[in-house]
Amino acid sequence: MKTLTTTQELQAFCTAARAHPYVTVDTEFLRERTYYSQLCLVQLAVPGDDPDSAVLVDPLVGETSLEPLYDLFRDESVVKVFHAARQDLEIFWVDGGVIPKPLFDTQLAAMVCGFGEQVGYETLVRKIVKKPLDKTSRFTDWSRRPLTEAQKSYALGDVTHLRKIYEFLAAELKRTGRAHWVEEELQTLTDPANYVVRPEDAWKRVKTRTQTPKFLAVVRELAAFRERYAQEKNIPRNRVFKDDALVELASTKPRTHADLSASRLLLREARKGAIAEGILQAVERGLSCPPENMPKPDRSRDKLQVNPALADLLRVLLKAKTESAGVAGRLVASSSDLDAIAAGERDVPALRGWRRELFGADALRLCAGKIGLVARGQTVDVIEL
Repeated sequence: MKTLTTTQELQAFCTAARAHPYVTVDTEFLRERTYYSQLCLVQLAVPGDDPDSAVLVDPLVGETSLEPLYDLFRDESVVKVFHAARQDLEIFWVDGGVIPKPLFDTQLAAMVCGFGEQVGYETLVRKIVKKPLDKTSRFTDWSRRPLTEAQKSYALGDVTHLRKIYEFLAAELKRTGRAHWVEEELQTLTDPANYVVRPEDAWKRVKTRTQTPKFLAVVRELAAFRERYAQEKNIPRNRVFKDDALVELASTKPRTHADLSASRLLLREARKGAIAEGILQAVERGLSCPPENMPKPDRSRDKLQVNPALADLLRVLLKAKTESAGVAGRLVASSSDLDAIAAGERDVPALRGWRRELFGADALRLCAGKIGLVARGQTVDVIEL
């Protein structure tokens, strides 16, 4: 197995890859000790049985520039194939400001082709390639060098088997006429906005019981400070302070270092120095925030008048439709989507695009009393009323 450790070697492989219809891609990375993922290895493969058709790219050895790879990512004549691409795309966007196009995600395609929800790579190798997959190196430290032969073999398997999986799923999508379903999902996945973290929006991920605007204003400022500090120092946000400590701080509203020392949940390192100063300043900004600029809690769901019987019928319809089509139900509609439809909401993802084609149109007809559901043996059928 070949490992590329120079820019020239990577350039040669990427130039040759342009002659092929697709290239499979995977990465190995670490994120336990950093805010941003540390890229440790890139695996690439093109069609063919040649030993050089699959390579490892080691960015930690020498001074290899990934720009030749990024140029390949920009070449729209070559499909870039990933499995569960989201974390890989974040790495490449943060490092190189590039999103591979066109892109094919075998996990998304497998969900559309009847392999279940968030199907794992190992499952696809077993069901499509008909081979076992050695996962013993899954949890190794990919930043340590030299890599063992077992690590290299494991890493390379993540792109060599992916070739057959891609070809099978692409053919299945063409056969069933569902390629445009996956394309709709990929438009969302490849939106760079997914990979830009705005510190001022970080508070939306913090779960709180209190929803008063003033409390949320302090939560917003504390979360924004934590996010900026973690980004600047490239450390996990929980190393600054955890969510439970953030909620405690928003409740107690410390104004002095002595107040901080009374916290039960704040890490010792956060009670002094730059973190302590940042906390106190964030609390002050939250408390002095004008009422018109305070966060407004989302009450839209509270106002929904859900018809529980209709919501249950929609769940039965969804199960019937997705089982018949061989599509993962959660990919089509979430439980909250169904409740929203039952409450009369119409700006719902399940009612747009390919989801409307599969489920949404009949969901609206069910709500309007135009169709009913009838059980026949082990199946549920739609009947006209």
